[in-house]
Amino acid sequence: MLALPMLGFSLALFTASALARRRSGLPWARVLATDVGAGHALERPLYAKRYGLTGKPDYLLKQGRATIPVEVKPGRHAPRPYPSDLMQLAAYCLLVEESTGTAPPYGLLRYADATFRLPYTATVRAKLLTTLTAMRDLLEAPDAERSHTQAGRCAGCGFRAVCTEALV
Repeated sequence: MLALPMLGFSLALFTASALARRRSGLPWARVLATDVGAGHALERPLYAKRYGLTGKPDYLLKQGRATIPVEVKPGRHAPRPYPSDLMQLAAYCLLVEESTGTAPPYGLLRYADATFRLPYTATVRAKLLTTLTAMRDLLEAPDAERSHTQAGRCAGCGFRAVCTEALV
């Protein structure tokens, strides 16, 4: 007597879960770790000693033998991914490669209404390493010029108080 309502409830729950997964734009994969919400927390950041790089992707998914990093930007609405977001995702791919010994085939970038796949190729890896070198050079430079014209970015910058080029 109670079995039929329980079966109906289970079916409704499964359907709701499948719809939520489809809307997320993420593949059907086991979640190894997450840096958002509860459960499967990534205990410590991933670390690549030889590159002086550390970070925590929002999710690590397991697809077959591959570990896939996922970065989620829920407030972003854009037809194409921002280059800075792609470099952040490439950094997570490098961190996965250094931490697991196996490079992920790709990483996923989730915006509010779109998911972008970044193939983790030798070209992407080389561009990331070049970008990291340029960033380190700028950190050591006596001065660095502002690289944008967006007041919103300046408003959230931690260096705004000491920046001579602040827009706000």
